[in-house]
Amino acid sequence: MNAPPRIVYLTAGAGGMYCGSCLRDNALAGALSALGWDVTLLPLYTPIRVDEEDRSVDQIFFGGINVYLQQRIPLFRHLPAFLDRWLDHPALIRRVASRAVAVSAKELGSLTLSMVKGEHGHQRKEVRRLVEWLRDVAKPDLICLTNLLVGGSIPALRRELGVPVLVTLQGDDVFLDELEEPWRSGVLAEMRRLAQQADGFITFSGHYRSHMGELLGIPEERFHLVPLGVSVSEFDEVLEARRSRPPGQVMGYFARLSPEKGFDLAVGAFLELAPRFPGLRFHAGGWLSEKDRAFWKAQLARIEAAGLSGRFRHVEAPDGAAKLDFLREIDLFTVPARFVEPKGIYALEAMACGLPVVVPDRGAFPEMIASGGGGLLCRPEDASDLAAKLGELLEEPGKATALGGQGRAWVERTNGREAMARATAAVFERVLSERLGNLTLRARSAS
Repeated sequence: MNAPPRIVYLTAGAGGMYCGSCLRDNALAGALSALGWDVTLLPLYTPIRVDEEDRSVDQIFFGGINVYLQQRIPLFRHLPAFLDRWLDHPALIRRVASRAVAVSAKELGSLTLSMVKGEHGHQRKEVRRLVEWLRDVAKPDLICLTNLLVGGSIPALRRELGVPVLVTLQGDDVFLDELEEPWRSGVLAEMRRLAQQADGFITFSGHYRSHMGELLGIPEERFHLVPLGVSVSEFDEVLEARRSRPPGQVMGYFARLSPEKGFDLAVGAFLELAPRFPGLRFHAGGWLSEKDRAFWKAQLARIEAAGLSGRFRHVEAPDGAAKLDFLREIDLFTVPARFVEPKGIYALEAMACGLPVVVPDRGAFPEMIASGGGGLLCRPEDASDLAAKLGELLEEPGKATALGGQGRAWVERTNGREAMARATAAVFERVLSERLGNLTLRARSAS
């Protein structure tokens, strides 16, 4: 029996934060392994943090401490290997990542530009280390990157390993838009250069395919669409618990507590709805970073000034079990993100619980709602329209229940974890087959 192809998936840790890309990459690795694929999930920057079994190897490449020091201090670009191994030790990185580290916009821009330059940046030593480990230890048949921002190594990978390199696009533009000029333009130019050397791109919606294709100059035929997937059975207990109690009036927000995710818009909708619905409560859960602490306090002050502190509950960065408890207690779900959402995994998880969702009419969400029902769309960045849509569901609990049921059925039908893995496996098989065909043609031409 032939051994399965070896896949190395490079994911990016988020410094101790739960991150949608990490959650998705980890889930995909587990589901592909269950289908019989040989998958190595390799973390970059920091260890990943997920709310289920961590599938990544206990080794870090482009360790966040090392990368930062190499950017700031030239001496660190020439450290011996044993000191690099110490700086890249997962335990050390976890300890440092658990503390708030302020990085200026200028430092962030210059570091990002250096990283996407790969062998021509200050972290060229890290490129060599990654390439050598992949070539001598992992020996992959195909490499997949979690985004193009970690793609500085693509030219070296193609040259030294000669295997296909795919890139998943799932938020590159969001990070890019956080950079100031001239760094944004410089990083974008490098990303466009790298995009020409990748063997293909994976996205989760037609909208994001078009958006990133235009941004990076990638023709549509180089994209592969796969469904975003969640473990539907993981939410069965929440679904049954919700069905066993009468509908309530608890609106929930579960994502990073930040302006980018629109937490203040959710607060505004709550303040507008509270006088109309005396039983309404608002539960919010998710990661709170140090840079958003002042923003968070400002939102708490709005709630307190309205006399609604007793109707608000906060759960910060809950683990898997606590997340399920959170979802069990709410009746409506919203994350009114300000950016063009490429994934929306939090909405899929809410739908898997039978919760009706209210999400912005842009990014991945219009296709999600059009395909599966499951909720309503609101005008982006409009707290009053968000309140109107939530109010519609509060006034018509039967409609809310019906939408929740439609969303659950859709996720079961097309967006389970196995469906995501099978679609991704089909992409890998196609790319590997094309690669084999090209090699055969070259061999024939040479003879």
